[in-house]
Amino acid sequence: MSAGERADVIVIGAGIIGCAVADELGRRGAAVRVLESRAVGGGATQASAGILAPYAEADRPGPLRTLCAESLGLWDDFVARAVADSGRDVLYERTGTLEVVTDEASMRRLERTGRALTAAGVECRLLTAREARAAEPSLGAAVAGALLVPSHGFVGVATLMEALREGGAARHGVSFLTDRPARHVQASSDGEMVVETAAGTLTGDAVVLAAGSWSGGAAGTAGALPVRPVRGQLLQLAWSGRPPARVVWAPSCYVVPWPGGSMLVGATVEEAGFDERATVAGVATLIKAVSGVLPEARNAGFEAVRVGLRPGTPDDLPVVGRSATAPGLVYATGHYRNGVLLAPLTARLVADLVLDGREDPLLAAVSPARFEAA
Repeated sequence: MSAGERADVIVIGAGIIGCAVADELGRRGAAVRVLESRAVGGGATQASAGILAPYAEADRPGPLRTLCAESLGLWDDFVARAVADSGRDVLYERTGTLEVVTDEASMRRLERTGRALTAAGVECRLLTAREARAAEPSLGAAVAGALLVPSHGFVGVATLMEALREGGAARHGVSFLTDRPARHVQASSDGEMVVETAAGTLTGDAVVLAAGSWSGGAAGTAGALPVRPVRGQLLQLAWSGRPPARVVWAPSCYVVPWPGGSMLVGATVEEAGFDERATVAGVATLIKAVSGVLPEARNAGFEAVRVGLRPGTPDDLPVVGRSATAPGLVYATGHYRNGVLLAPLTARLVADLVLDGREDPLLAAVSPARFEAA
């Protein structure tokens, strides 16, 4: 990379959010460079189970559910474009989720949720314990009932990342510069954005900061955003019995059936700072949780444990929008557990803002101004 290299937009971070944003910007004709300190998708993204379930992840009405539901509606086209651009297959299933509970108080909550979703026009079905076990025979006796949401699903994140990277580079001219951490970001006197790296500087009309847990004070920016790392550990098991037909969402874990007999079980929520180690306690917690609802898990083989640091914020909402102090800087971070689900919507919102100057009303709830002004 030569000193003084220029792009229309510089994206800092090559996780799912950064890659989706870069792909959308490139698709719309912008010259895009993506800076990443490690491999593409090597941060929290590689530890994601890829669940697309707004009515489980965001289980109460509010801005987060609105954003997640809006983004779910974009996923069919998002995957289809990635496949067409790259020529790669992407694992993508919309087989639904089964949210299971193990006590009567939680069952009453599910009943209220089911009624609210039905009133909002979301297809769902409340199941008794007997009906839940008929739908998923691998469920254990502790299950008291369940809520089936057919529109939910999951995506194979690794296959999607390959498609976004290859399609963006081949079809839209997106350049990925790995092992190139951004050291400093500032606006020049003429209004251009300047990004300093160990290999030189880049200039552009805009910088999109999508550095996940490292966005709080990333790249010499003001550091006003209270984005923190929240460790999540995810297990990959070799399933020996009949696998569930869909994602199972349980009180203390979720389970994603994978082609070839694997099962993903996640995920812990740990305030451990920037510690990316897998731990015995984390693994044991997940094994106990999954065995409580799927007893056959006790006979599963152990294949791997993955660890990611998810970017959390004080209000559990992402931070997407233009900086009030540096207009050429746009944030796309703080997505916590919903980075994969919110990727296509975030990409659209950021591209509209950066390229067209259009600020979607959805940005009001996630504006960085709520923290920059504090």
